[in-house]
Amino acid sequence: MKIFSAEYLRKADEITIHKQGITSFALMERAAAKVFEWLKSEFTDKETTFHIFCGQGNNGGDGLVVARLLKEQGYRVTFTIVKNTGTPTEDFAAALIKARAAEVKETDEILLPENTNKLVIVDAIFGTGLNREMSNDVKNIIESINESEVAIISIDVPSGMFLEQKTNIAVIATHLLTFQLPKLAFYLSGNYKYIKSINILDIGLDKEFIENNNTDYHLTDSNEAVKRFRPLSPYAHKGTQGHALIIGGSHGKIGAACLSAKAALKSGCGLVTGYIPNCGYEIMQSYIPEAMVVTNGEKHLQQIKYNIKADAVGIGMGIGKEQETQEAFYNFLANRDNKLVIDADALTILALHKEWLTLLPEQTILTPHPKELERLIGNWEDDFDKLEKLKAFSIKYKCIIVAKDARTMIVHGNKVYINNTGNAALATGGSGDVLTGIITSLLAQNYTSEDAAVFGVYLHGFTADIAVKKMSAQAFTASTIIKYLSKAYLHIEAHYGKNEKFT
Repeated sequence: MKIFSAEYLRKADEITIHKQGITSFALMERAAAKVFEWLKSEFTDKETTFHIFCGQGNNGGDGLVVARLLKEQGYRVTFTIVKNTGTPTEDFAAALIKARAAEVKETDEILLPENTNKLVIVDAIFGTGLNREMSNDVKNIIESINESEVAIISIDVPSGMFLEQKTNIAVIATHLLTFQLPKLAFYLSGNYKYIKSINILDIGLDKEFIENNNTDYHLTDSNEAVKRFRPLSPYAHKGTQGHALIIGGSHGKIGAACLSAKAALKSGCGLVTGYIPNCGYEIMQSYIPEAMVVTNGEKHLQQIKYNIKADAVGIGMGIGKEQETQEAFYNFLANRDNKLVIDADALTILALHKEWLTLLPEQTILTPHPKELERLIGNWEDDFDKLEKLKAFSIKYKCIIVAKDARTMIVHGNKVYINNTGNAALATGGSGDVLTGIITSLLAQNYTSEDAAVFGVYLHGFTADIAVKKMSAQAFTASTIIKYLSKAYLHIEAHYGKNEKFT
């Protein structure tokens, strides 16, 4: 799903109004009706009281239309016009006239009803157009909303959030109801605290405009994932499904290589070989008898030499940082043109020897967690600076970066894919090792590097989304990801070629 800038979102509105022959106010009412429908389905008790805070722009107009529709359906509604939120727009003024004509209760008070059990706050102060710092009065209102301890519904954007620069204060939305397309700012780590759940409402913006305009930013939803999926051929055999080589492990960390190797097999790879130190031989052969094993060194890898014809290599999981291992890694890179995934300790070694980055084969996939990423690209001022550094690094070294986080980003040159699956259950040791196994497996099956990274991250996160419906997030382990890969694939296979979203 495309992610557009604020400028392109405004253009989408303008094109829609022109091509559909409607007024901007009609589009406002259409968008507000979608919000109303969501609220009505979520809050069925007519004793619910809605307190709607409206700015004086079109986002505030959305809030006023919602207020009127709720009142007409018998809900208890109060709205407050927040001052110092700009010059009233024409559509806001029209919405205000209609709200007052419908006798929706209006108040200047910020104080909330004593009984907050059935109170819902709707935030319609600022939308996508916010481009300057708010007044202290408005900031105080936002702080009061955040301290209310009730459900907070933000319309389009949590008020105070900037779409294209760092946000310092914003409404903390229990639910965000955004229009038509996701916005980049929603998925940046500095903004995680402001949004607990995101709902994208289709308000009928011009499809041709959306399809024909390109963007460097995308949200990987189920549609995008299914498009990248490659079904198993009915004539497949182990020789056609690729051979993945998993290089990793050291004394006490053999489990990392085991998890990665098993994930590679469970992701559809025909053959998997583990290249590990001798201390892990019996462990890997017992844990995953379907994998082949080659050993080197006793407690850590001293050399990386083999005669295997591997289609893709994943390296670094639990490999350690022994001097001999670092030298072996250098020699491996200096003589390598395989499709490659680099993770964990191998990333740390690269950060210690950044001159080795020039040895990476083109389209190498790096899978750093935040601290590993910082070692590679340096510190960043904010999320937008981080993105620019990620893109510059990817371009310079012609690599793909899987920047792991609660919302993992895959950066390929100037293109950024934000993953939309996964949850806190994945915050467990070994999760990254499994991801490397999945991506390496997909590469070996002849997925492109970009598709392997984007689809692999989606698949990895999707297992956790399925699992937490049946078990607690606290009990989830890296092995659970492998266990649920089958169910994730079944969901994807069932929707392949149907161009429909699923959860």
